[in-house]
Amino acid sequence: MFRHAAASFAATLMIGSAATAQTEMPFALDWKFEGPAAPYFVALDKGYFEAEGLTVEIAEGAGSLDAIPKVATGAYPVGFADINSLMKFLDQNPGAPVTAVMMIYDKPPFAMVGRKSLGINAPGDIAGKVLGAPPPDGAWAQFPIFAAENGIDMASVTVEPVGFPVREPMLAEGKVAAVTGFSFTSSLNVKRLGVPEDDISVILMADHGVALYGNAVIVNTDFASANPEAVTGFLRAVAMGWKDTVADPDTAIASLITRNPAADAALEGERLALSIRDNVMTDWVMANGLGNIDAARMEKAIEQTKSVYTFTNAPDAALYFTPTYLPTDGSLSMN
Repeated sequence: MFRHAAASFAATLMIGSAATAQTEMPFALDWKFEGPAAPYFVALDKGYFEAEGLTVEIAEGAGSLDAIPKVATGAYPVGFADINSLMKFLDQNPGAPVTAVMMIYDKPPFAMVGRKSLGINAPGDIAGKVLGAPPPDGAWAQFPIFAAENGIDMASVTVEPVGFPVREPMLAEGKVAAVTGFSFTSSLNVKRLGVPEDDISVILMADHGVALYGNAVIVNTDFASANPEAVTGFLRAVAMGWKDTVADPDTAIASLITRNPAADAALEGERLALSIRDNVMTDWVMANGLGNIDAARMEKAIEQTKSVYTFTNAPDAALYFTPTYLPTDGSLSMN
C-alpha cells in the first residue's frame, strides 16, 4: 500500500515538474507555526527553495509522530518528525518507504516540564504524582527510557492522558504536577498562562541519560529515488534557512508572524532562541555541521529504545537514517 501510493505520488510530481520546471515538494511540519518553524519560512521568503527548482508549501502538524504516515503514504514527499517514533513505525510497517535524511534536533527537546511548587525539581520527583501526557507526544513516547535511566518506577506514576490543547492549562491549574512535551513548547506555554518562571522546572531528558536524537527531516524514499537532486536541494535550502535564522532571529520571526499573525512575536522569539541554544547548535553540530548523525550514538539510541520497546524485526540504523542526500558543498557548516 505504502509503495503503490508513494510511487503514484512521485510520478504525479515528476509529470508536474516537467511542465513547470519546478518540483512540487509540500513539507509537513510536526507542529504549529511557532518559533522553531521560522527557519523553513526564511528559506521560503529568501527564495532558497525556488533557487533549487522547488515549489514548497509548508503545512502545520499535530505532534512529532504526525508527519510519518503522511510521508510514508506519499501524501507529502518530505516532513519533519521524531526519528525515534520513525524507528517504531518502520518496525510496525516493514518496507514503508520513509526514512530520515537530515537531523535537525541533534539534542532532542524531549522534556518533563513541571512546577516546583508542586514538588517537581528532579526526575525522581514525579514518583507518586500525576503526569499529564498526550498519547501522540514524542516526549511521552520516550518517557519510559527516561524513567529507566533515572530509576523511576513507572508503576509509581499516575499517567493522565491529555490532549495537546489542555496539557499546559492543566499544569498551570495544578491538575497535574508535570507534563511531557518539548522543552521550548510546554515551558513557554505555561509561562504564558501566568505561571511564574521561577516556578517552572524544565527537565531535559537528554541531560538525564537519554542518548536519543530528536526531530529530523524525513523523506518518502520512492520520491527521493526518483528525485535525488530535488531532495538534496531541499536540504541545502533548509540548512541555509537555519543558518540565516541563527544569524538574524528577528527577521526569521517576522517571516513566521506573516503566517501566524495571532502569535506573540516576543514569545515565539524566545521559543526559537531556546531551540537554537538547546537543540540545534550543539557542540557536535558546530564541529561537524548540521544534518548528519554520529553512528556510535545512534547505536546507543537504538539500544536504549530496545530496553523499553520490543522490536518485531531486527533494528537497523540504515533503515532509519541515510546521509545520502545531504549536500556536500559546505552549506551544512554552521560556523
